[in-house]
Amino acid sequence: MFNQLSNRLSAALREIRGKGRLTESDVDDALIEIRAALIEADVALSVVREFAKTIKTRAVRAEISTALNPGQQFIRIVHEELVKILGLNTRTLRFTSGSPTVIMLLGLQGVGKTTLAGKLALWAKLQQRTPLLVAADLQRPNAVDQLKVIASQAEVAIYAPEPGNGIGNPVAVAKDALKYAAGRNDVIIIDTAGRLAIDDELIKQAVEIKKVVNPAETLLVIDSMIGQDSINIATAFNESVGFDAVVLTKLDGDARGGAALSLVSTTEKPIMFASTGEKLTDFDYFHPDRMASRILDQGDVLTLIEQAERTLDSQQTTKLAESIKSGDGFTLEDFLEQLQAVKKMGNLSSMFSMLPGAGKMKNQLADLDDNQLKRTEAIIQSMTPAERVNPEILNGSRRARIAAGSGTSVMEINTVVKRFSEAQQMLKRGIIPGIGAIPGAPKSTAKKNKPGKGARRSGNPAKRAQQG
Repeated sequence: MFNQLSNRLSAALREIRGKGRLTESDVDDALIEIRAALIEADVALSVVREFAKTIKTRAVRAEISTALNPGQQFIRIVHEELVKILGLNTRTLRFTSGSPTVIMLLGLQGVGKTTLAGKLALWAKLQQRTPLLVAADLQRPNAVDQLKVIASQAEVAIYAPEPGNGIGNPVAVAKDALKYAAGRNDVIIIDTAGRLAIDDELIKQAVEIKKVVNPAETLLVIDSMIGQDSINIATAFNESVGFDAVVLTKLDGDARGGAALSLVSTTEKPIMFASTGEKLTDFDYFHPDRMASRILDQGDVLTLIEQAERTLDSQQTTKLAESIKSGDGFTLEDFLEQLQAVKKMGNLSSMFSMLPGAGKMKNQLADLDDNQLKRTEAIIQSMTPAERVNPEILNGSRRARIAAGSGTSVMEINTVVKRFSEAQQMLKRGIIPGIGAIPGAPKSTAKKNKPGKGARRSGNPAKRAQQG
């Protein structure tokens, strides 16, 4: 998400970044591009005007004119104002003390509300809670069955006594779910019915459910790809039912980003959660400061680290760091282990887009494909242990055997080996491909003696000397 907006803003700020002196004309030129980028991203015009006005006011004041690096100071101001319109602070979930925390989900049909209910339940489970999904969407065909499948995938409890398809009383289901959860669950997530548009029946039903369950949090689920329409939807729900915060879905889609950049300012409601992929684990708190950094192509390393910490155990993380820093001990065997670890973290393109300067690597990132990762994994798994340790022994017949075993081509084998060799050489020089220098990595680029055929090189210099 935000790719187009990020590219436009980065281009606008690139001209101003290194300037040692900024005139009012420079600021005006940059703001013309910034306004155009935001309008193109379908951000509400009122938000764009206020955003540009605030930046102009701050930029012509002393904080720019007296700065040692005015260009960087201007970018800092843009970042700070982006954080403000995205909500300023991270809004966290309010858990009820002494009784189950009831969370009610609102939203139109097709926004991904039922799937999001499962994601929220799994998220609560990972917070050491005992969630219960409640199937109160009895209007949409198969909504109850869909929630049952999702609950099974997330391995969480579900209360679904009614079959759905327009049969049953959703208010009674929600009320009975509270009794069912007593002594069993400390978080109750109620999936309510959606419609293709706001209508009186939907509103009346939602009001009645809210009155019965008295939720600690009422969350409005919004499709991030619908742009300014999200404002009208949020306003209608807020005036009729009321809600506490927004959850954005499909943030991984090719959306223009208008919803995220317009909702907070126009509705005065925070964005609490964001769904960023198809997997149930692609869900977490929405952090305004991190999102602003991603929009300005400054990366989101904190989220990337958190994803790694949730996915990789400490032993894997330590081994990855040591393999990268040593370079000499990094083989295709290590590479395979890291590929398998990275697969658990989610979509590759989304993950690498969190790196600072990812926008400058958009051509390389476009080549990042999860299916390609699977093919690479199959290729390495079709190699013998000796071939993984020393790919230099891969002659024509070996490569043909690996291609047949992995269901790929010899050309793909050659590509994997070539890219691994290039990455290995960069790691030896203390550089992560596409990122830069590794902190603490050895700077020496002196050539080491190669080990014997089929032997794994040791990361210990003394042992390598003995092997040579």
